[in-house]
Amino acid sequence: MKKILFLLFCVTFTVNFVRAQNNSTVVVSAGTEVLSLEEPVVENANPYKGILESRQFVFSIRSILRGLLGLVSILLIAFLFSTNRKGINWRTVGIALALQMLIAVGILSVPAVQMVFEVFGRAFVKVLDWTKAGSGFLFGSLMDQSKFGYIFALQILPTIIFFSALTSLLFYWGVIQKVVWVMAWIFTKLMRLSGAESLSTAGNIFLGQTEAPLLVKAYVPTMTKSEIMLVMTAGMSTMAGGVLAAYIGMLGGGDIHMSVAFAKHLLSASVMAAPGAIAMAKILVPQTEEIDNTVSVSKDKMGKSALDSIANGSIDGLRLAANVAAMLLVFYALIAGANYIFGKVGQWTHLNNLIANWTNGMYDSLSLECVLSYIFAPVIWLTGVSGQDLALVGRLLGEKLIMTEFVGYSSLAQMIQTGSFVHTKSLIIATYVLCGFANFASIGIQIGGIGGIAPNQRHLLAKYGFRALLGATLAALLSASMIGMFL
Repeated sequence: MKKILFLLFCVTFTVNFVRAQNNSTVVVSAGTEVLSLEEPVVENANPYKGILESRQFVFSIRSILRGLLGLVSILLIAFLFSTNRKGINWRTVGIALALQMLIAVGILSVPAVQMVFEVFGRAFVKVLDWTKAGSGFLFGSLMDQSKFGYIFALQILPTIIFFSALTSLLFYWGVIQKVVWVMAWIFTKLMRLSGAESLSTAGNIFLGQTEAPLLVKAYVPTMTKSEIMLVMTAGMSTMAGGVLAAYIGMLGGGDIHMSVAFAKHLLSASVMAAPGAIAMAKILVPQTEEIDNTVSVSKDKMGKSALDSIANGSIDGLRLAANVAAMLLVFYALIAGANYIFGKVGQWTHLNNLIANWTNGMYDSLSLECVLSYIFAPVIWLTGVSGQDLALVGRLLGEKLIMTEFVGYSSLAQMIQTGSFVHTKSLIIATYVLCGFANFASIGIQIGGIGGIAPNQRHLLAKYGFRALLGATLAALLSASMIGMFL
């Protein structure tokens, strides 16, 4: 454990030292901290336009130390909830954390890595334009935001349908299987994982939490406890392509530069979540049994032909879009109901005026958002979010856990439009905090979905549901803490 922490400290210190030497705005002297940790306060009407494009960020030694504190705290939480603390393979955990850290360093500091993520980000944004062509044919002038404003059902839900169809086609052609196989092979060789859990974990970067296990459905019935734990944790930690594209559209708000910048960070968050999930899963439920290192992707194809695969993907996407629409409708209605009750309680107890004064007008009464903000603020502090924005990001984490990440990203999009964040660093960290399907509903989804593949494993899926939720949440916080160290 000490060696791992020392290695992480050496990597972060070296990277920041090199960046300090190459950045003329950073001054290092004995007993003097590197310049300000935070971005300047924004005051214009559209404060975040263009700010997320690739560039060097101002950082400080304080941010490194705070990030290391966050990493240690997250590892400690996972260690405390481990089912077998003596059985933890710290080599596997250490390599997973180092890989996650390297991705964080690369996305913020290495031009070649930045270019790769930007290329893929631009590809996602270009496909979003293709989606608009189909949506324009169906809805006509209703797609014109200058006339009718931003209509979620028309701007975002069609994206989920099209990306589902496109993913199905790429799966039929074998493109996704090849990429997944390469990533799984790397995981297996570096961290000595079984071939099945590696494939499922890598597949989760592109597919959903119940679709990725289909890549290894023949192996699921005989998976060990630790393998099942990783399949569940990785499923809740990463984001499928369809919803990833939807989040890009939501956060970008129609601005191509913002969309590309957010696409880069959302892609990075999903990729970083894979090794993060490995680290958390192998701490929470260590591998003690013999495993099969064979890496073999399922040859099953989605459909009998290209057109059939597109049709199947479209139907699946329509079902997912309908589920998302229904879920958002219900949850936002429930939030309104909860806020009405909270507001009445605040009025009867005279808390509303106290809250308005205490939060400097951020909240004018007792509400669900207010409660979530301050419950999760201490955890968010570990990721490096500035004090002024702790309540905002704390609220987002609470919404993700209780009401799904779609509600969280929707709230984040509204905060971007209204310029709610004082520091841009907090905005970037928030995109990593919200990454993944780590919410209470996912426990039931996995028990039903993965349990359908392997009914004999349902008892383990139910037993480890809350542990997987904890592991996925910690994996997202790990990514956020690492990114926060270099901002």
